[in-house]
Amino acid sequence: MNAVARKKVATKSKSSRASALVMNALLFKQGDAKVFSFAMPGAQLTQIADLSRIKRDEKKHKLQGFQRAEIQKHVREITEYLDRGPALFPNAVILALSPEVTFTRKRGTKTANLNVGGVEAGTLSIPVRPEGEKVAWVVDGQQRSLALGRSKNGSILVPVVAFESSSIETHRQQFILVNRAKGLSQRLINELLPETDDALLPRDLIASRVPSELCNLLNVTSKSPFFHRIARISEKADKNAIIDSAVTRMIRDRLNGTSGALLHLKGNGRDAANVREMYRLLAAYWSAVAATFPEAWALPPDKSRLTSAAGISVMGVMMDRICARVGYRHGDIDQLFRKEISSFARQCAWTSGRWPEIGMEWNALEMTAKSMARVVQHLGAAYVRAGAA
Repeated sequence: MNAVARKKVATKSKSSRASALVMNALLFKQGDAKVFSFAMPGAQLTQIADLSRIKRDEKKHKLQGFQRAEIQKHVREITEYLDRGPALFPNAVILALSPEVTFTRKRGTKTANLNVGGVEAGTLSIPVRPEGEKVAWVVDGQQRSLALGRSKNGSILVPVVAFESSSIETHRQQFILVNRAKGLSQRLINELLPETDDALLPRDLIASRVPSELCNLLNVTSKSPFFHRIARISEKADKNAIIDSAVTRMIRDRLNGTSGALLHLKGNGRDAANVREMYRLLAAYWSAVAATFPEAWALPPDKSRLTSAAGISVMGVMMDRICARVGYRHGDIDQLFRKEISSFARQCAWTSGRWPEIGMEWNALEMTAKSMARVVQHLGAAYVRAGAA
């Protein structure tokens, strides 16, 4: 590239970084956070705000972003509605803003007689940057933003509420809280929780954080029997993948009740959960499961009930039974788990035939209370008999 060309590119880059959208806005504070309220043409939303898609870094496997994939049908329906002509579209889009935005207060505004104090009027300047470098991120309203950008009626003014924060943790936290009542996928929430500061999360979501963190550890640790076998929202699933909701549910059940295998590691108000020891026990137990049933473990859920949600749940219950009998503090816990599982292994029908004694077809094991109860009762009785022999 010659000097003239470089100068043109540099000038263009400088010009694009210098441009900004300036809007009338109101500023107020919630705690230490600045919150802005303004209106802008809907088509310009995607000019200033990026959609931070959830994905994982291929090398470090670190979670990035938080937004689910575009729901094309939903976007198309909103676009068609807007294209009909003048429309009422009062739903506010929520943005997160970098501190790079500039708010200029208006002079001479009288506030003495206002019933609500703490609100300042002014102008908000938001720099326009290329995709991936923008200073605003859509927290709620991505489908609406996409539809507005594609609509013939993109000039319609839409309300925007924005908070100032460059912290991805805060963005994820607000994304979960705002979308929680809208049928947000529990799988998406679970994957985001370990990467989210739990300071302001509801208690029930905080309780889901440890199972999801363990699910992620099982998926990304090379010596784990689940290594790259768990299907997560952020990654393209392999055909042999075990769905993450089955694994997180299995872990959560081991942390609850009166006989959960991980209950003693859950922690309390004084002591934090011992995630490291939980992982050790889970990895050892499921490694023993994989070693005892190698063919069934290698097959995808549609060909093996062991790797289905029902199979993961059933063997999770057997983990409780085994740990209740043999305890937890053993040097060679891997071999101990293998020995215990082998005592009832012949009573399993994961890939063909019938479940002995109960006469149920191998593929009749489903994620229903009745179906799983029959198999758990059958395996539990076989384990008791083996112990008494």
